[in-house]
Amino acid sequence: MATGFYLGIDVGSVSTNLVVIDEKGSIVKKIYLRTEGKPIASVQRGLNQLGEDFKDHEILGAGVTGSGRKLIGKVIGADLVKNEITTHGVAALQVHPGVKTVFEIGGQDSKIIIIREGTVVDFAMNTVCAAGTGSFLDQQAKRLNISLEEFGGLALGAKVPVRIAGRCSVFAESDMIHKQQMGYRLEDIVAGLCEALMRNYFNNVGKGKEILPPVLFQGGVAANKGIKAAFEKELGYEIIIPEHYEVMGAWGAALLSRKTGKKMGFRGFSLSDREIRVESFECPDCPNCCEIVTVVIDGETIPGWGGRCGKWEKGVSRATG
Repeated sequence: MATGFYLGIDVGSVSTNLVVIDEKGSIVKKIYLRTEGKPIASVQRGLNQLGEDFKDHEILGAGVTGSGRKLIGKVIGADLVKNEITTHGVAALQVHPGVKTVFEIGGQDSKIIIIREGTVVDFAMNTVCAAGTGSFLDQQAKRLNISLEEFGGLALGAKVPVRIAGRCSVFAESDMIHKQQMGYRLEDIVAGLCEALMRNYFNNVGKGKEILPPVLFQGGVAANKGIKAAFEKELGYEIIIPEHYEVMGAWGAALLSRKTGKKMGFRGFSLSDREIRVESFECPDCPNCCEIVTVVIDGETIPGWGGRCGKWEKGVSRATG
């Protein structure tokens, strides 16, 4: 007898994550892919991989989150489309019901989520400066000619972390080069970069927030032991890294899809083999001149979005207006 599952997809600028959970909410399969500027293609790759294991099972609900959630929600026929704050908070509570603070640092943005008594009460995001994100570490690792996998371990070997200006990624890189030229140990420079990212995070994202334990650290950067150590040094207590730290947004989307109570709209794993393209046009029907985006799957146009009046979301054809 076929078993029912729920699908969650988190589409970010750097990574695309897919998660399948069972009816109890436990993860049975997860996939972490690079988006590479092609969110539809990355989702198709992920669905193709999942289809090998779940094509004979029923997907009872599908949820989407991340910066590309509107587009991918239309493409897959999602039952639920939610912002990252909500999905990361839901997943954190699934792991640790008593969690009070969530740090989330991805490739291009970072977030802090404040939770009290099982409810998100406050949050902040940094989507402007790269100095508090994973791309900052990626850039500096390349400059130092080390891999990101080596980065955290080197930081833990520091004797006296070097103070590096971390308010701006450009200034940080200049300061790091200066410290290299002065002969500082590589381990001390790497630890200094970790502490610079930590300071940037607290100054730009955590400023004014009441940070209380238990603290969960989520997102791809949570794999970096040096960053974890820098946070713990500043806070004075241990922070928790969940087992599925890299796919928490997708997990939260899948968990929320269980509660929609809607008919499943998921178009199936066969989407990986279908021709999908995105089209846009300017609506001429009023002075707003809204830019409308639509998805075309094998020649069939899916209701678009982008208009202020909402008529395009209802499936009005472009021909009739």
